[in-house]
Amino acid sequence: MPSPDVVAIFGPTGIGKTSIAIALAELLREGGEDPVAVSVDSMQVYRELPILTGAADAEERAALEHRLIGNVSVADQYDVATHAKLAHAEIDQLRGEGRRPIVVGGTGLYLRAALTELDLMPKPREGVRERLAVVLDQDGLEALYARLEREAPDLAAEVDPNNARRVVRALETLEQGLNPAARDENRLWTEETRVPTRLFALVMDREALYARIEQRVDWMVDNGAADEVRGAEPLAGRTARQALGFEELLNDDVDQMKINTRRYAKRQLTWLNKLAGATLIDVTDRAPGDVAAEISTQVTG
Repeated sequence: MPSPDVVAIFGPTGIGKTSIAIALAELLREGGEDPVAVSVDSMQVYRELPILTGAADAEERAALEHRLIGNVSVADQYDVATHAKLAHAEIDQLRGEGRRPIVVGGTGLYLRAALTELDLMPKPREGVRERLAVVLDQDGLEALYARLEREAPDLAAEVDPNNARRVVRALETLEQGLNPAARDENRLWTEETRVPTRLFALVMDREALYARIEQRVDWMVDNGAADEVRGAEPLAGRTARQALGFEELLNDDVDQMKINTRRYAKRQLTWLNKLAGATLIDVTDRAPGDVAAEISTQVTG
């Protein structure tokens, strides 16, 4: 029996990826398959932040097994290279067992890492980071991000303008004559994928998506996300603190959390619309089962 192709479902935060993946799994099981979800979300790996990061809950995980969710502590430093190694191992093991991996998430770099042999950026030259830190202190983050937009708008579209570390890191790569966004833009969806993959990029009317994000943030707050963050804060390392809403909820600023989440979703939509070879699916006003049926038809033929 040949190993099943990977199905990858990518989309912005709040669009309903988990519900669609579960509905797809139900349809695949009707055809005799035994699928497993492999997460490519950079923050759902933290076991102490399931509400804040929107990780699949116990009921959802009972409906579809999820790998690489809640597998590390907020105290741990976690990066894309680590995730790539783990995701490759999960995907290869599942395919070897004849089980179809459903790769699902919204972190573009982690999606790339899971599906390709990602060529990671080299470390910056000595002194570059320190010099940019001085500029950051003197001119502010807005000035650094404006420079990034001028010199590499494609890369800027993938970087949170409010995340100083990532803005500085992006400028470091540019100063080495590298632009990871431009270089890797078409790598994922060609013959360079590690294994045969069908990618489905979910899109939605922007105002409808923003409304869903507002409801999602309110649900998180109502269900204890602020307490979750305060409990994790004493142990949280640098990478865990980058989770959307972490710092905002520490400051009791729900409105800013909503603003930053909408901005992040906008960047995700910009990125996925450039994915050559991806099948775009507009999920506006559609039920998860309807979207899953469309994906299933294309996957199983």
